[in-house]
Amino acid sequence: MPGAVPRTSTFSRTNATLPYALKLANNGFRDAVTGDPGLAAGVNTYDGKLTYEAVALSQGREYTPLEQLPGA
Repeated sequence: MPGAVPRTSTFSRTNATLPYALKLANNGFRDAVTGDPGLAAGVNTYDGKLTYEAVALSQGREYTPLEQLPGA
């Protein structure tokens, strides 16, 4: 119900996502996702490949684990 408390929900979501944005900005994509399994788990696509198995299965497309892609 973020619409019921817009200011509070904005602060809450910012506090939850800012650490990930800072990791990406400070370390670059490759180092950020290899150093943080939680961040890596949130990657759905990379370099044109589906890297999240549930998304690939639901779309009937090929799944490629993120760690198998060059540069990831």
